[in-house]
Amino acid sequence: MAKYRKKSDHTGRGVVVTTPSRYGSHSSMVVRELEGGRVVCQDDVGEYTTLKSRLDNGMADPNRYSTSR
Repeated sequence: MAKYRKKSDHTGRGVVVTTPSRYGSHSSMVVRELEGGRVVCQDDVGEYTTLKSRLDNGMADPNRYSTSR
């Protein structure tokens, strides 16, 4: 008996990123500013709070990719 594999089709099933990057926070994502150097940003998943120093620094923001937002 011959073995077979299911072909994977990758037509249009990729993740669509509508923000400047997938894990970093950017100034274009800021919704409002809070006290103490904190800002509220919004991405495809929803809103989250982060520090201003995390904006546009080229690094991933743990507040954005955290599962407990």
